[in-house]
Amino acid sequence: MGFQQGLSGLAASSASLDVIGNNIANANTYGAKASRAEFADLYANAIGGTSNAIGIGTKVAAVAQQFTQGTISTTGNPLDVAINGGGFFEMSSTSGAISYTRNGEFKTDNNGYIVNDQGQQLMGYPANASGTIIPGTATALQMPTAGLTPAVTTSISMEMNLDATSAVTVPASGPPIAFADPTTYNNATSQTVYDAKGQQVALTYYFQKASTDTWNVYVAANGTPIATDASGNPAPSTTITFPTNGGTPTAPVGTVALDIPSVTNGVGATTVPITGVALDVSGATQYGSTFGVTALSQDGYAAGSLTGVTFGSTGIITATYSNGQTKPAGQLEIATFQNPQGLEPTGGNAWAQTAASGGPIVGVPGSGNLGVLQAGALEDSNVDLTGELVNMITAQRDYQANAQTIKTEDQIMQTIVNLR
Repeated sequence: MGFQQGLSGLAASSASLDVIGNNIANANTYGAKASRAEFADLYANAIGGTSNAIGIGTKVAAVAQQFTQGTISTTGNPLDVAINGGGFFEMSSTSGAISYTRNGEFKTDNNGYIVNDQGQQLMGYPANASGTIIPGTATALQMPTAGLTPAVTTSISMEMNLDATSAVTVPASGPPIAFADPTTYNNATSQTVYDAKGQQVALTYYFQKASTDTWNVYVAANGTPIATDASGNPAPSTTITFPTNGGTPTAPVGTVALDIPSVTNGVGATTVPITGVALDVSGATQYGSTFGVTALSQDGYAAGSLTGVTFGSTGIITATYSNGQTKPAGQLEIATFQNPQGLEPTGGNAWAQTAASGGPIVGVPGSGNLGVLQAGALEDSNVDLTGELVNMITAQRDYQANAQTIKTEDQIMQTIVNLR
């Protein structure tokens, strides 16, 4: 009888409309993936059946998820992150259950954990105090809430050109240099270094041409010379000797150790002595052009507080501090599956592992066949809204046609009844 075929067709068309409606409802859900209803025909054949068998309708064979890449939209929020390519973010619930998502709308909770809107924690590898990533078993990523401790200056590197045409400026009598008298030296430059407490110390370097190809370098900390002679006058901290072509210095060989004494800073506080600072002047030159410092760096810094975090394309999370320093705070892990369509949707933009999907294949973004990350962006739903509206029209017509077969079968039955 045609009733069964028609009824199964109505059920199948209704299921198709449900799938289409769900796709349309999630057209603006970040990380959502479209689904499609897949059907199979039904036959009731006896053993050794005939090729003339008539089917008894249809059924929904599967609701298949479509894991194609969605468009990536820029948001500007540093904690928004999208996967460009294969893979899922790993999330852990408060009970420890692991789920997988493509929605990268992340936030930090009051304990510094990176979480999504469902309160699940993002999984990855932590970093130690020095910023080294510790690979291994993924754990919930927690951002540092404490500030960055200060670092004392241990090395200074200097690149510059000293003008070969400059005149000798060593005074004929009296102290070898007077910092307040520019005629006793040729050039000067300054930089800030830091003591063990992170307090700033202003170093000023005075370059005095002593003779052809020879320059004295005096150093003052907050205006106080760091080296003095037996008479208490400033003494050179090092002397640079150049070859006749003005290239790489022949002396000093290697670095020069500077001992910076305790001095009073601009607000009246006393700084901690800084000993054994390695000064590298191997980048100096002496050519016939004006004096210029092209690089002047040191490795110390003051204490700083956390101001923000950013994601890198390989999943490294970088913490930024108020003192201008940055440090890796962890690296997120993403997972892929041999059969993503075997994942079970659990709601909240998440999927769960099943026997059909197989176990997760984990790694860092950009490794193997895993996608890379794009920070400050989110992956849009891959729902094609125009296509879904067309599919809706088709499913509606299918529903009407199946209803018509039931109506026609009813008319036939009525005709048979009226034969008597």
